Amino acid sequence: MRSGLRLGALVLGLLAPLVSGARAATADARFDEANDLARSGDYPKAISLYRELAASGDESASLYWNWAQAASSRGDQGEALWALLRARELDPGDRAVRRDVEAVRESLNLDPAEIAPEPLAAAARIARRFRLDVLGMALLVLSLAAHVLARLRPGSRWPVSLAWVAFSLGVLAAAAPIAGTLARPTGTVIRRGAPLLDAASPSAEPIGSLREGEVVPILEPGGSWLRIEDASGARGWAHVADVRRLDVPPDHEWPER
Repeated sequence: MRSGLRLGALVLGLLAPLVSGARAATADARFDEANDLARSGDYPKAISLYRELAASGDESASLYWNWAQAASSRGDQGEALWALLRARELDPGDRAVRRDVEAVRESLNLDPAEIAPEPLAAAARIARRFRLDVLGMALLVLSLAAHVLARLRPGSRWPVSLAWVAFSLGVLAAAAPIAGTLARPTGTVIRRGAPLLDAASPSAEPIGSLREGEVVPILEPGGSWLRIEDASGARGWAHVADVRRLDVPPDHEWPER
């Protein structure tokens, strides 16, 4: 019985890399197919494939960058900005993405603050870009090692100094990723003139309209609705077809209005 279990585990272990490789090859082929569709001008089908790949877990900054180009080509600047901001979440150090974010923001006549309502989210991106969580952990381990060395060599002063310097720098490095976890989730308005409603219902009264491309804090999710706060401070409900979240990958199917 046990030998059979060991054999099964061994077979699964040998097959896992093959399955993973086949899945990656399929994803690459689908990505190339989507890019070919975009180059030929079939933007809806290309975006549909990008969405399927992202929803399946095959996210990358390059996927969202291509998605943004397709959305922009068909005139959906809000969706293009959302895709670029999602790409920036995955790869904060990508200069091409950051440059295109600014270009689309300017084309939508948005102020920088209108696409960055959560300062703590910027701290989280900086932490990911420079791997401050890993750096902070390494410095804290170094501090611990220096403390141990100081006990073993009580006559030496430098281990104590090193321990406190490493500890202080480790705490500072860890502060950014910790602060980033406190940021509220945000979403991007992808539809021009999307209504802000006083309740999570299609029959609710509009209390304002949202600017295309504006990034808004999400206060509360509610099925097909999101309770949000716009740049003016007004709070209300928006349909998920109008506001796409930046903190999670897209679903296979987005509900339509």
